[in-house]
Amino acid sequence: MVTINVNGTDRTVDVESDTPLLWVLRDVIGLTGTKYGCGMALCGACTVHLDGKPVRSCTTPVGSIGAAKVTTIEGLSPDRSHPVQKAWIELDVPQCGYCQSGQIMSASALLAEKPQPTDADIDAAMSGNLCRCGTYQRIRAAIHRAAQLQGARS
Repeated sequence: MVTINVNGTDRTVDVESDTPLLWVLRDVIGLTGTKYGCGMALCGACTVHLDGKPVRSCTTPVGSIGAAKVTTIEGLSPDRSHPVQKAWIELDVPQCGYCQSGQIMSASALLAEKPQPTDADIDAAMSGNLCRCGTYQRIRAAIHRAAQLQGARS
């Protein structure tokens, strides 16, 4: 048994400590917004936050989390009111949408660290997130828009 805090709620799960966090979130807890992409931490589709920092859940053993707080796409905001989610919707970023939860989680971590990122900051922070549909221009524009929305909210 392993206890982890997911989206503000302690969850005790009956899994081996080396089980990837991704499978605990999806298969045990039922939070399917976090996606499986490559299983090797190369594509970013499985990105979640551990204490606000983006991590690849496909290679993060659940037993390594300890007291860190896990935030998934479902926990970013219950009503899509997070500035990144608003910007994604406003600018119609997704095409197929498969990678977008990972993109949004990486973008929101970037904006928490750098509220007014440059293009270079965005490129560096998002470089590990792949989009097969090629929506990179819209992603960058949405991150800049989210920065504006976030600034207006403060």
